[in-house]
Amino acid sequence: MGRFTDLEHHEAQATHDAQAACALLRYYHDAFSAEIIMGHTPRKRFGQNFLRDDSVIQAISRAIAPTADDHIVEIGPGEGALTEALLQSDCRLDAIELDRDLRTRLLASFSGYPRFTLHSADALTFDYPSLMGGKATLRVVGNLPYNISTPLIFALLDQAPIIADMHFMLQREVVERLAATPNTKAWGRLGVMAQFQCEIEHLFDVPPEAFYPPPKVQSAIVRLTPRPVNPWHDCSRAALGKAVTQAFSQKRKTLRNNLKGVLGDADFEQLGIDPSHRAENLSLDQLIAIALWLEHENNL
Repeated sequence: MGRFTDLEHHEAQATHDAQAACALLRYYHDAFSAEIIMGHTPRKRFGQNFLRDDSVIQAISRAIAPTADDHIVEIGPGEGALTEALLQSDCRLDAIELDRDLRTRLLASFSGYPRFTLHSADALTFDYPSLMGGKATLRVVGNLPYNISTPLIFALLDQAPIIADMHFMLQREVVERLAATPNTKAWGRLGVMAQFQCEIEHLFDVPPEAFYPPPKVQSAIVRLTPRPVNPWHDCSRAALGKAVTQAFSQKRKTLRNNLKGVLGDADFEQLGIDPSHRAENLSLDQLIAIALWLEHENNL
């Protein structure tokens, strides 16, 4: 009778182990199936949030309005959702992707398009002029990672002479700073320097649920169009950059404090600027006037 009890115990244990093994197999099967369905696992170190809402993808494509004559550079194509929509126009498309796993997926999806080229590179250090085969300018698009969006925009502003326009998905707060106006908290170095070179348009917002995984912030689409003729051609970007960096160095302090030692009250009076104001109260024209004054006086 004891041996029978032991046998029952072993059978029950074996059944439990088998059930546990089956459950484990089901778990890995479901996880693997989800990975196949959902695609590449987003990597935090690359700031990856993949756009998966078809209506948003089509809205972005309509805003860009690509044609067969366009030479488009897509930064961070990710899983290729926007890439596919753009290639339907028969445009020339150079994609820049840093993630090795995504490059494999992109080549598998788009290598059949004769005008598609994939570059394994960092968009921050990429040689954009190397893509210029003729006289046509580049059109730049991308869902920019939040962690590098500002330095990448500044890097692309360096290439403004060869760029026709730029369409970016960004954190909405960054778009608001790009399109900001004086006398607002969003008005600062990023907006001043971008608007010095480009016309800025905040096109539309994109909710977190349009992405996988959903980011914790709201996103927005922005268009930057480099000015064909800069109305402030007598002011260099370098001079403006130095003046703006110092004027906005401590946003809560006045111009008198932030520009102490380089501009005195008599200088402010000649410029027609109240030194008790903060930098965020100044227009682009006034900031350019300060940059020109400082450049002339060799104070910066």
